[in-house]
Amino acid sequence: MIRRKRPVAGACALLAALTAGLVLPAGAAAGEPTGQDAPKVNLVLDVSGSMRAKDIDGQSRMAAAKQAFNEVLDATPEEVELGIRTLGANYPGDDRKEGCKDTAQLYPVGPLDRTEAKTAVATLVPTGWTPIGPALLKAADDLEGGNGSKRIVLISDGEDTCAPLDPCEVAREIAAKGIGLTIDTLGLVPNVKMSRQLSCIAEATGGTYTSVEHQDELTDRVNELVDRAAEPVVTPVATEGAGSCDKAPTLTSGLYTDREEFGQQRWYRVELLAGQELRASVSVAADRAVRPDHGVLLRAVTVHDREIVRGEATGNGRTDVLSTGLQYPKPERDDDDTDKPAAEVVCLGVTHSFSADSGVKTTPGLPLELTVDVVDGPDGADDVASFGLGRGWWLLGALILTGFLAGLVWGWLSRWRVAVWRTN
Repeated sequence: MIRRKRPVAGACALLAALTAGLVLPAGAAAGEPTGQDAPKVNLVLDVSGSMRAKDIDGQSRMAAAKQAFNEVLDATPEEVELGIRTLGANYPGDDRKEGCKDTAQLYPVGPLDRTEAKTAVATLVPTGWTPIGPALLKAADDLEGGNGSKRIVLISDGEDTCAPLDPCEVAREIAAKGIGLTIDTLGLVPNVKMSRQLSCIAEATGGTYTSVEHQDELTDRVNELVDRAAEPVVTPVATEGAGSCDKAPTLTSGLYTDREEFGQQRWYRVELLAGQELRASVSVAADRAVRPDHGVLLRAVTVHDREIVRGEATGNGRTDVLSTGLQYPKPERDDDDTDKPAAEVVCLGVTHSFSADSGVKTTPGLPLELTVDVVDGPDGADDVASFGLGRGWWLLGALILTGFLAGLVWGWLSRWRVAVWRTN
C-alpha cells in the first residue's frame, strides 16, 4: 500500500501532522506526554539602548514591554513555571566583547511569585548591546531538565549585534539537541533585516514570529504563547538514524526527531509481529534557504533490502515542511506456518532531495520528525470479506436495496399512468 500526504505549510504544523491519530500503548511510550513536570517558559527581553525609542502608542518601547509583562505575569496560569532573562541590560560601554556577554537571568525559571517578578521588571533601564545569540544559549540552559514542554519567548526591537555568532545557527543547534524546546519571537516596530532574522530563529525550532506595533498586541501575543505552553504536547524523542539498516536503532511506537544532511539517507528498525500493522510518517522541515523542486521518500524494506511499501511527496519551494507516510499490515500466521518467525524486522529508510543554495550552511542537517505506530492489524472477520470487497459489501447491499425499492415505485407509477390513460 502506498500513502501520500500533501505538503503542509509552516514548521509549526509539523507536530500536528505527525501526532494526529497517533495511537500509543498504555504507559509512557516514546514521545508521549507523561504530565510529570510543569511546563516552563523563559521570557527573553531585549533591554538594549534602542528600547528608549518612543514609538509605541506614545511611550517608549521599554515602557510598553514593562506594561505588557505586568499584565502577562498577572494572567500566567498557576501550573506554568516562568522565568525572565534579559539581554543588553547591564553593560553601557563600547567594548563589543563585553557587550556581547551582557545577558542575565532577571527572574529564575520556577514557580511564579508575581510581586517579586514585577519588582524585578520595574528596575530595567535600556542600556547596551543586542546579544541575541548568547542570550538564546543561556535561555536554553535555564530550561534544562524535566520532560514538560519548554518555550522561549524572545522580544526584541533589532537584529543581533554580536556576529559571527549567528542567532539562526544557535537556534538550529538548540533544535538539534532534541530537547523539545520551541522558540517564539516577537519584533517591536520591525524592519526587514530584523524580521528576517527573528523568523529564521523561530522556524528553526518550529516556533512562530509575530510583528507587533502596539502595546496591547504585545500583551495579547505573549499571553497566548504562555497559555500555549500549558497545553499538553507530545515531545519528540531524539534519536540518531544510521547509514544502513543493520546499524540502525530499533524504535517502538512514538514520535522521534533527528537531523538528516543533504544527500544523506537515514535508517531505522521496527519489529513487527504477525497480525500487527506498521503505520509510519515522516516530515522534513526546510529551516534554511533551499532550492525549489524537492522531495521526501519513506521506504519500508526487509533486512534483505526487498522493498515492501513506500510513500513519497514532492514540493516546489512554496512550503516549509514536506511530509509523507506509509502503512504495512503483516498477515497472521496460518496453522501450517509455525516454522516461520512470528516477528519481522522492518527497515524504515528516509531520503530527501533538498539542496542548499550557494553560501548556505549544510550542517547540522535538516530537522525531521518520524512517527512510528505499531497497532493490531485489521480483524479478518470484521474488516475483510470474501471476493476482496471488504466493507464494500455494506455499500453493495445498500445499492441493491435502493434499486429494489426504486423498481417497485417506478412499476407502481407506470401502472398508474397506464390505468389513467385507458380511462381517458
